[in-house]
Amino acid sequence: MKKIYFAGSITGGRDDAPIYAKLIEYLKTKGNVLTEHLGNSTLLSTGEKLTNEEIYIRDVDWIKEADIVIAEVTKPSLGVGYELGFAEKLNIPIICLYREDETNKDKRLSAMIDGNKYNTIIRYKDINDILFKLNKLL
Repeated sequence: MKKIYFAGSITGGRDDAPIYAKLIEYLKTKGNVLTEHLGNSTLLSTGEKLTNEEIYIRDVDWIKEADIVIAEVTKPSLGVGYELGFAEKLNIPIICLYREDETNKDKRLSAMIDGNKYNTIIRYKDINDILFKLNKLL
């Protein structure tokens, strides 16, 4: 079974947590989502009840174990950017999901993410749009 590392903002803000939860539920039909806790509505921007070092070690180990990294990158996150760079260094395929809707119309995807040809970028309008696009890709 494919191991999927799903990345999304935690300390950068949890506004997109409902989207993460739907994406994770879908991804669980495609493989084992190592980071399914990101979709949990009880996970707040204050983070988990682990030390920063424990989170780092666990997440790095999960990335090393992953067959693919799928990151929702609409909400900027230093941690997600680090995870993407780490995964690229390990030659793990990366798919970045960026929502282009009314709430984000004045924002743009980071040039460091968008300009990196290693990443597969999927722009989407809403949850149905991204699930359709992911289904075609995966």
